[in-house]
Amino acid sequence: MSKAVKNNPWFWVPPLYLTEGIPYVLIITVSVIMYKNLGIDNSDIGLYTSLLYLPWVVKPLWSPFVDLYGTKRKWFLVMQLVLSLSFLGVGLALPTNQFFVLSLAFFWVASFASATNDIASDGYYLLALKEEQQSFFIGLRSTFYRVAMVTGQGLFVIFAGYLETRYGDNTKAWSLTMVMISALMFVLTFINLFTTPNIEQSKNYEKEESLTFVKVFISFFEKRQILIALVFILLYRLGESQLVKMASPFLLDSRLEGGLGLSTGDVGLIYGTLGIIALSLGGIIGGIVISRDGLGKWMLPMILALNVPNFFYYLLAYFQPESVFFVGLVVVVEQLGYGFGFAAFMMYLIYVSEGPSKTSHYALATGFMALGMMIPGMISGFIQEWLGYEGFFIWVVIAAFPGIFLVNYIKFPYDYGKKKKE
Repeated sequence: MSKAVKNNPWFWVPPLYLTEGIPYVLIITVSVIMYKNLGIDNSDIGLYTSLLYLPWVVKPLWSPFVDLYGTKRKWFLVMQLVLSLSFLGVGLALPTNQFFVLSLAFFWVASFASATNDIASDGYYLLALKEEQQSFFIGLRSTFYRVAMVTGQGLFVIFAGYLETRYGDNTKAWSLTMVMISALMFVLTFINLFTTPNIEQSKNYEKEESLTFVKVFISFFEKRQILIALVFILLYRLGESQLVKMASPFLLDSRLEGGLGLSTGDVGLIYGTLGIIALSLGGIIGGIVISRDGLGKWMLPMILALNVPNFFYYLLAYFQPESVFFVGLVVVVEQLGYGFGFAAFMMYLIYVSEGPSKTSHYALATGFMALGMMIPGMISGFIQEWLGYEGFFIWVVIAAFPGIFLVNYIKFPYDYGKKKKE
């Protein structure tokens, strides 16, 4: 492969973030659908799958090792191989009598590997691209990250649903699905091996100044207005952090239980077709408009775009429409808004991470982002069982207001991310 091709972000950004997103969606979202179909109740699903967020919360504790030892490229390639083996372990554990405990153990290994892969991949992205490139490719990056998530919720779930129908055995279906995913991760690891350039070994690359653990953490928390920034990061997805845990159970639960009674294949098809188109458009448009106008103009519209569509889940719960068309329409609107709104969030995290040892600082910022997903997600199942689906979705809408309110108080350059004129 020529040097020009290897150094073209269009070649390495998509597969790198596809490989970063697939493990995350499997661990955090697809595991919810899998355990639901294997007979685990909503409260246990919400609690134990949310605890899998913990490695993303505490990853700043070992992020300096990624900065100080080895190249980020080597780190993410090794972690991707570990992920492949971990998903194989999940697949082999499901047919056993202790499947819940054993599969969670393998998911825990995968969680730590995935969090480390995120540190290395994101640090690689920050080092390989200039600021204006980062803002332009944030749309492509977010899109393929979300494509991975929708692929997990869509294609993988469709495949599992097909096997459920074929074999009449949910355990066998999900075991085979996880083995297939393990093989896919192995293939993607080799793709990244051959598409990512060795920028950290080039003559033009100067490695960041090595900082001690103490200096890394102190320098992050000494940033200007860091307290309000961290509160904003924690609250940006407060509503969605709960919605994402209960959306699939809502679609799968029977109508008598307040759900929509869809099949596993239906849920996968909706997210894997209509959702992926809407998501891609939203992410690409989000990156383009930030690159054109800067983050300041779009922060408020984007956080609204991410949260407002959640109200439509309440309408689904209230009316319980028979037609899958209305479910698909809600997913399209929600995914379009999510792709658009998440671009602003990721660009803001990059801004907060600027400065020395930005890889570790980005890990700290995304650690707080994960904390904002983990804690609300842990109690989401209990809240849903207490309020029912209608009350739960109203609560999800209300939970979005604090983050929207804080947009008026966070500070960043109005034209941050705007492409500079030549």
